[in-house]
Amino acid sequence: MTPADLSHALSDLVAALVERRRAAGAELELSVTPEQIVLERPKLREHGDWASSVALRIAKPLGANPREIAEELASGLAELDGVASAEVAGPGFINIRLDAAAAGALAKTIVDAGADYGHGTTQAGRVINMEFVSANPTGPLHIGHTRWAALGDSISRVLRAAGAEVANEYYINDAGNQMDNFGASVLAAAKGEPTPEGGYPGQYIADLAKVVLEREPKLGELDDATALHTAREIAYEHQLAEIQASLDRFNVHFDVWTSERRLHQKDEHGVSAIDAALERLRAQGHVYEADDAIWVKTTDFGDDKDRVFCRSNGVPTYFAADAAYYLDKGDRGFEHKMYLLGADHHGYVHRLKAVAGAAGEDPERDIEILIGQLVSVNGARLSKRAGNIIELDDLQAWLGTDALRYTLARYPADSPIAIDPEVLKRRTNDNPVFYVQYAHARTAAVARNAAASGVDRSEFAPELLEHETESALLGALQEFPRVVAQAAELREPHRVARYLEELAGLYHRWYDNCRVLPLGEEPVGPLHRTRLWLNDASGQVLRNGLDLLGVSAPERM
Repeated sequence: MTPADLSHALSDLVAALVERRRAAGAELELSVTPEQIVLERPKLREHGDWASSVALRIAKPLGANPREIAEELASGLAELDGVASAEVAGPGFINIRLDAAAAGALAKTIVDAGADYGHGTTQAGRVINMEFVSANPTGPLHIGHTRWAALGDSISRVLRAAGAEVANEYYINDAGNQMDNFGASVLAAAKGEPTPEGGYPGQYIADLAKVVLEREPKLGELDDATALHTAREIAYEHQLAEIQASLDRFNVHFDVWTSERRLHQKDEHGVSAIDAALERLRAQGHVYEADDAIWVKTTDFGDDKDRVFCRSNGVPTYFAADAAYYLDKGDRGFEHKMYLLGADHHGYVHRLKAVAGAAGEDPERDIEILIGQLVSVNGARLSKRAGNIIELDDLQAWLGTDALRYTLARYPADSPIAIDPEVLKRRTNDNPVFYVQYAHARTAAVARNAAASGVDRSEFAPELLEHETESALLGALQEFPRVVAQAAELREPHRVARYLEELAGLYHRWYDNCRVLPLGEEPVGPLHRTRLWLNDASGQVLRNGLDLLGVSAPERM
């Protein structure tokens, strides 16, 4: 019996209880859906497998004593197949204990479900655009981008697991002065000249200059404007490809790469996406002109000041591109737009929400902005190529993708992180990613040894799973779908990581106490085969959870 089964049963029992009171003359309008019934794991295992406070919640509308309501519901629960007992505690809590067969049946359910176990429908029907990283294509990805890549991708994964349709999007900031400064820096390096004022330093610029010269050996013969354009475009193409390759190696994949330049490009009618956005905002009544510039009255929607859309010289602002890009996402069918921004982007929150409001959308419903905090790595060295940053590629080479992905997803977005590389490189239990991956590798080793010993899954007798460590392990395995749903709802994939660490501990304790393989000349029996189901179910959940974090599940360590 799963938590969902219990929730449905309690919902039916509440409905029956209300009907009995109506039949007795009470005027009641009360219904409780299964989704509204919260089941919790008791802190002490001796209190049962699940606990519910539904009686406390409905007592007041029923005008009854919570304990009396709890007693009535507990009586109905105790009659259900698979429920060993249902007891009332305190002011009206119900502690529910499943019988061994009902609890143990979950092992087969998990193995049969495979990679789908833990997936649900709590976010079904939501179409979400998830934008994150979106670093300028003027240099390599750094440690800050590394965190947003890991966190954004994990949030996307748990949302998909909860039933949402999610597109990961990378916004390429490839327009504006920074691109000209980037091109000028590469061109100067190609000519053997110093970095221009406001330009980009670093060995990577010299490396890009070599690429440019390989592609265009006659660069020095071109006029200044053509040479600048050529250097900028070749270097941009190469740097963007490097960014994409770094993210691929980091197991982060984007469905859409949107160029800012596209928003500035004119169509056959001479109208750009930015032009169209201005007219749409004007139609909503939120555009005015002052000081020879065009403004959007964003203060109507909580912004701290109105924003200039187009300067007096006719050049659109960065805000104009942001507004056009937001509207473009909606035009592509995304009802909900999520942004994961760095700690230095707090100012964007009000202006983006103001764009949503000015466009006639609901800023509280249609746009969601998560602000991440800083990350530091003890002992990390600045990039030899860039000089003033810690590169993603260097971190990967030093600590490994799995250790980075897991650690960066293990904390809430709004929590600063200080990573200790010495811990991440240890093959000990105080290294969380090793602890969880080792548990998975151990499940794979048990399965291999079982096959060699003639233990298979040809038999399943869940009533035999009676050891206290089996009860605890099964209880944790039941929790996984709820953990995933909660992680998706709250945008907190660290809940999956912390759950996996708890599950790994329970598995290790079970492994120490319950044998899957026969001892000595002991014949293979139903208990061995049934425990293999539980072993494989544990491995499946560990594997599913690690996948939600973008981390591998090794079979040998």
